[in-house]
Amino acid sequence: MLAKRIIPCLDVRDGQTVKGVNFVNIREVGDAVELGAEYARQGADELVFLDITASHEGRKTFVDLVKRIAHTLNIPFTVGGGINELKDIDALLSAGADKVSINSAAIRKPELIDQMALNFGSQFVVVAIDAREVDGQWNAYINGGRIPVDKELFSWAKEAQERGAGEILFTSMNHDGTKNGFACDALARMSDMLSIPIIASGGAGNMEHYAEVFTKGKADAGLAASIFHFKEITVPQLKEYLNGQGIPVRI
Repeated sequence: MLAKRIIPCLDVRDGQTVKGVNFVNIREVGDAVELGAEYARQGADELVFLDITASHEGRKTFVDLVKRIAHTLNIPFTVGGGINELKDIDALLSAGADKVSINSAAIRKPELIDQMALNFGSQFVVVAIDAREVDGQWNAYINGGRIPVDKELFSWAKEAQERGAGEILFTSMNHDGTKNGFACDALARMSDMLSIPIIASGGAGNMEHYAEVFTKGKADAGLAASIFHFKEITVPQLKEYLNGQGIPVRI
């Protein structure tokens, strides 16, 4: 079994890392550059930086901030937010990003996934999906979870893979910020359908939730924000726990 990845997420607005619950009630938690550097020192496997209001506000991700964050890191670094065309991706990769995540743009223009994979390689392409479950049906949302769209979670994830996505980053809007655990049933279903790695996001509240998402949820990586930002769990503590549970991680 491949080592499971622990990925802190920096949701950034106006240069500051922020965090909310169920995609609302946003509050600031610190400087993005400083937090990114600290997680790299702690031994995080990767880092995700999402400019959470770029798509909604119709602007580009802050390339200069990406440069500053990348300068402090020695681990893979994924960037998303406000990406609509190939030149946006080229600019972010040139600024130091290792992978690029697209969400709203992928739904609005699915062929962008094909173009990214063809021009840069699937290994650089992360398709993020924010979805909410209502009455047993999972539907996707765009613009930072503000706008529902006519895309069913599992069929859209399958299409994204077929178009050339190298990874899926699935955030359960029902679980986001609640600290009640990941959407393991949905994640396991997605894992059984797909051959590319799945990053689980939304709901991490303790170390047991990570063990569950890697076993029951069959996720390849677990992403979290609150528990790391507020120092409820550190990356080394989490990895030591998972190792003790027989779950392979990079120590």
